Amino acid sequence: MAHNEIDVAAPPERVFDVLSDPRAYARWVVGSKRIRRADAHFPAPGSAFDHAIGFGPLQLKDHSAVQQCERPRLLRLLVQARPFTRAHVTLRLHPSPAGTRVEMDEGPADGRSRLFMNALTDPLVRLRNHESLRRLKALAERREPIPAGTLPDRGDAAEAAVEGSSRPAAG
Repeated sequence: MAHNEIDVAAPPERVFDVLSDPRAYARWVVGSKRIRRADAHFPAPGSAFDHAIGFGPLQLKDHSAVQQCERPRLLRLLVQARPFTRAHVTLRLHPSPAGTRVEMDEGPADGRSRLFMNALTDPLVRLRNHESLRRLKALAERREPIPAGTLPDRGDAAEAAVEGSSRPAAG
């Protein structure tokens, strides 16, 4: 499992505000190209957002779902990056004298994902997550504004048909 930490000069509530805005994920998560749609009640447990991930011309459409949310201290996501991996990403926020200590853990969510996420790939995941946390820090400290606007709701069947996305099975 990859583990990263960073200190942010902002209170946990402000950092969690960034984590609670699905539009921000394309700004701070390395590899995230754009956020396509989100549940209006994100980040409530069970809510999700659809995203495009990739590097260069290779892009995959997938989604991330909230497994656990304890505002303003914990957010646990199940991140889909098919066809390769499903990962658990846990973000813990701790008050600190400087503002907030953010811890990020990322690990495989199933046996197939363990083939791609292991001791050999952990250094690369840590490197990516180090940069992601640096970007999150910049957003939380307000050096970079979160773009204004709203996202289509994931419940919009017409939008889902246009995107050609599939919804995860319940359960």
